[in-house]
Amino acid sequence: MNPQGERWTTDQVRALAPDEASRRAGGRLAAPGPWSETGADDTAVWGQCKGSGKAPYRTVVDLNGPAFHCSCPSRKFPCKHALGLLLLWAGETGAVAAGEPAPWAGEWLAGRRERAGRSAGPAAGAGAASRAHADPEAAERRAARRLRRIGAGAVELEQRLEDLLRSGLASAGHPGEGASRPGGSGGGSWDETAARMIDAQAPGLASRVRELGAVTASGPDWPARLLEECALLHLLDQGFLGLDRLPVPLAATVRSRVGLTTEAADLLAGPEAATVRDRWLVLAQQDGSEGALLTRRIYLRGERTGRMALHLSFGGAGRPPELALPPGLVLDADLAYYPGARPLRAALGERHAPAAPGPVPPGCGIDAALAAYGDALRDDPWLDSWPVVLSDVTPIPGRDGAGWQLADADGESALPLDPRSSGGAGRWQLAAISGGAPVTVFGECGHRGFRPLTVWDPTPVSL
Repeated sequence: MNPQGERWTTDQVRALAPDEASRRAGGRLAAPGPWSETGADDTAVWGQCKGSGKAPYRTVVDLNGPAFHCSCPSRKFPCKHALGLLLLWAGETGAVAAGEPAPWAGEWLAGRRERAGRSAGPAAGAGAASRAHADPEAAERRAARRLRRIGAGAVELEQRLEDLLRSGLASAGHPGEGASRPGGSGGGSWDETAARMIDAQAPGLASRVRELGAVTASGPDWPARLLEECALLHLLDQGFLGLDRLPVPLAATVRSRVGLTTEAADLLAGPEAATVRDRWLVLAQQDGSEGALLTRRIYLRGERTGRMALHLSFGGAGRPPELALPPGLVLDADLAYYPGARPLRAALGERHAPAAPGPVPPGCGIDAALAAYGDALRDDPWLDSWPVVLSDVTPIPGRDGAGWQLADADGESALPLDPRSSGGAGRWQLAAISGGAPVTVFGECGHRGFRPLTVWDPTPVSL
């Protein structure tokens, strides 16, 4: 990424902001006035920003991460100073001159790359493996105990589902009644049942049980939706209880769905053939929350393989995950996919070149997107959606003003927008960027419709 050649766009920089307040504050610092000792090379940008104290804040951005360092007391990553510096660098050629890193910036960059080299080296992988297998018999006993606990939880959950169906769905409660009962025999609330699944060390089952509670307050069609969710939960229970009879890929999917995960370090420490090297285009970065945890989903697609990938990371309260990749960048890197019948989630391994701006991705039509979702659902029936890039689609109001749709250029096929996004600002932003003309959109295609996450104009804009 040559600072005198291709740079990130301002939209890509803004996509890194942890919240709207940081985005606005960073924009106010995107001017030369408060900055001194700024510079950039192929892999980093640095500078000093005048603050309220005597000493300026020293800010460094490693473009290979990207990763951020600033001497300010902010607990946000990136902070407003890092965002302002990147906006200054991206917005005007020559505003940040090319050069060698200042000593304080070079020291941090060298330390970071040394740590990265150690963690990616064979010694680190061997160390992780040796810790995991220091006492293989003890590890095997722990794994067997957990499997037994999850199995007992699945049996208990099957009994509760049976009680519910025997007593009738009406016994689950009505919208607006608050906590609902999973059966007419006094089985307790869905929250209580979810807590029992946590005790059984099955967080995936607990999550799906909580969904049952949400369904009963979801609207007039809640009985039909509750029956659907119960069927999927029953299928997952039976899949786990018959795990040894399933094909290996499907068994891996069931294990992950109940909450048995594989460590990223174990994936990356596996044989070289298990990783996939490609030029991965960043399609979207989406932040959310799961209880006290902040989650970050980064979607990628391989230029050569065409494979979709999802990098999932977590951060504590008030501290988003360190890895941030704005849409539109391309990474020449290795990915290791988590096992499953339809692999999607992946761990990021070695990077072979700095990130650089990428092209507008090629996409497909609506019929092909629905077929892709159907194929994925056949392999993993618990999927909510599948990532797809749609090309030459136009946002239009639905018939009789009911919701919005994306229509193919020929007008023969249309896909409704997911209700979770059709009423928000993203819908209007998408319509404004389109202006009635076809656009390229990336998002999630699922049973609720299409949820747009990024549109190209021609640079990527997060929705």
